[in-house]
Amino acid sequence: MTDLLTNLTWHALSGPHAPYASGTSTARRYATGFSPIVGFADALHPDLDALLPFCTPDEHFYAIGWSGPAPSTWQVDMESVIVKMIWDAPAPVADTLPDVVRLGAADVEQVLALADLTRPGPFSTRTIELGEYFGCFDDNGRLVAMAGERMAASTLREISGVCTHPDAQGKGYAKRLVTRLVAQQMQRGEVPVLHVMQGNAGARRIYERMGFRVHSEPVVRVISRR
Repeated sequence: MTDLLTNLTWHALSGPHAPYASGTSTARRYATGFSPIVGFADALHPDLDALLPFCTPDEHFYAIGWSGPAPSTWQVDMESVIVKMIWDAPAPVADTLPDVVRLGAADVEQVLALADLTRPGPFSTRTIELGEYFGCFDDNGRLVAMAGERMAASTLREISGVCTHPDAQGKGYAKRLVTRLVAQQMQRGEVPVLHVMQGNAGARRIYERMGFRVHSEPVVRVISRR
């Protein structure tokens, strides 16, 4: 199971999420609008040029696990470290208060606005179609927190898009939403996983207290065609 998490993107794009992907037998990307993420059969030695027919020069993609030099046809726009985490605790009890609601097509405008404001990671116009998303709204009907599901491979299910509006920080929204997703996934027989940037120590501590443990800390890059 942990081997799947090591190259989760590829196993998702060549497996359950193949209908949302384009590419080849060695390199695949999420189709435009779903999520700017690419995966490779060999993550350490990616076949980047196999992706050229499926990408445009104005697109930027996240790639995990590769730290070698870029071919002349690609450039590295950003490099950092990402922490892969996997659930390692009993199933939590999720609250059923009515202020946690399922998000859908009618909420996309607010979902995109919150993602644009808080930058929870790679997000696009159709990302919420990849799984279930839950959110919390304030008294004025404004979406102030959300969390949902993105990549999937075998029984692994990624929790993603976790973010809270600056005006609503400190109210425990994110923890409640993640707990709801973890409980739901475990009821389905899935193993929750997530990614957090290495520099986000606060979020990492919260996830560890909740029941996630660190699996690995690979390189993550943002890349684009030349």
